[in-house]
Amino acid sequence: MADPRFYCSEPVFAGQEIVLPTPLAHHIRVRRLEAGDTVVLFDGRGGEIAGTLSFEGKKTLVLLGQHSPREAELSGQITLIQALPSGDKMDWIIEKAVELGVHRVIPVAAQRSVLKLSGARLEKRLEHWHGVIASASEQCGRNRLMHLSAPQSLEQAIGTTAPGHRLLCDPEADHTLAEYVAASQQEQKPIDVLSLLIGPEGGWSPEETAAASRQGVTNIKFGLRVLRTETAGLALAAAATALLNW
Repeated sequence: MADPRFYCSEPVFAGQEIVLPTPLAHHIRVRRLEAGDTVVLFDGRGGEIAGTLSFEGKKTLVLLGQHSPREAELSGQITLIQALPSGDKMDWIIEKAVELGVHRVIPVAAQRSVLKLSGARLEKRLEHWHGVIASASEQCGRNRLMHLSAPQSLEQAIGTTAPGHRLLCDPEADHTLAEYVAASQQEQKPIDVLSLLIGPEGGWSPEETAAASRQGVTNIKFGLRVLRTETAGLALAAAATALLNW
């Protein structure tokens, strides 16, 4: 069985003995790990370090060994521009985006989004989502944390992405993702960075799709079926990863 992995919110360095932050120490005690057990720590900057657990009173310590440069990132970068869905669907989307290797998620407060966030509620939700990212990274083996932006408008989100390969999921589009990738490869336009734009339950408004078009976004569809908002971005990310051999 693989050694348990934990994200440490404080920087970790090879060869040092560190006192773990209180939340992580509590998590380790809940897991009923014992002195002498091996754990793997990563701080989100890349790589990981295995170490040995010990306890001194209320303190939980780890004596760290050598740094391992192991990574589990895709060879290209995917940005998921996701309109805020209803309920807790965003938790699912963020968790699975981490597992699929998505580089960045930008939540969009779309005109038709049911979920509205601001003030203290927004701060609490962002903190919760960062926890989801850390937990998913522990599970799936990523040593770099996926980036998460604060909710913004669609136009703002597009403006923060690299121009070129920006695709808006539209079930009525003329071409599929596979056709877009094939055409880009035939035209020798390599895809190293890809942005996927996913609308809310009610879809993007005409104003939003027009704004995206003005910013050079291409409409594509996934196939013959209409996917739910919590499915579309994840399906496109997985398909793009396979099609681009990332």
